[in-house]
Amino acid sequence: MDLKKDVQQQFGKSADSYVNSPNHKDGKDLQKILAMAEVTGKEELLDVATGGGHTANAFAPLVKKVTAVDLTQEMLLAAEKFVKGNGNQNVELVKGDAEDLPFSNNSFDVVTCRIAPHHFPNINQFTKEVSRVLKQSGQFLLDDNVVPEDDEYDQFYNKIEKWRDYSHFRAWKKSEWIRMLEFAGFEIVEWHRFEKIFYFDSWCNRMNLPIEEKKNLTQFMINASDRIKDKFKITIKESQIISFQGEAILLKAIKK
Repeated sequence: MDLKKDVQQQFGKSADSYVNSPNHKDGKDLQKILAMAEVTGKEELLDVATGGGHTANAFAPLVKKVTAVDLTQEMLLAAEKFVKGNGNQNVELVKGDAEDLPFSNNSFDVVTCRIAPHHFPNINQFTKEVSRVLKQSGQFLLDDNVVPEDDEYDQFYNKIEKWRDYSHFRAWKKSEWIRMLEFAGFEIVEWHRFEKIFYFDSWCNRMNLPIEEKKNLTQFMINASDRIKDKFKITIKESQIISFQGEAILLKAIKK
């Protein structure tokens, strides 16, 4: 599937930058996920689309075993170096697709997925797979960028993300996530919305956006309506975009 190849190509060449990305490495959301999880040290945890391995690394000291799965071999190598470099020996890294997880039914007590589902072309298949590999009453901890409920805001955010990163598929609305998870057999027991500041240069450079495309994207955002600029708090200085603000949702769901 071409969309999957896009993801592999993008993240293959950006693996190290994701390991070192402040939003991924030091985001306050990671500490919140740890606080939301109910673990005793006996759990087997699956981290889907592990990326730089930050979530797997954070949970490794708290559970019996972490299995970290990712579609991109280069990301797995970078994640392994990061996780094992921190002394965590109970983490197994596996190549696999979030929409076709290579694990048996009812294999895990906890499943996590952080800052990744906006790359998945079949999000309903992903949620079904999470439900399948989770044990009864298992916990699913989801963290991803979302869009406002307003369609104009939704279209703007997804357009600039796709422009910056052709492997982006869609950031979903909060209401869409709740609906999808409930239809997949989950009960949502806790959720939080938080704001995210994106610094334009590092946001573009992390995906190796060509200079000309970066200029075009800059102009597109500068020319956006005042309503859009106000909503996303687009900061402009001397015809350059400094930063803008997005949002994410962090939720905990239980397999019923």
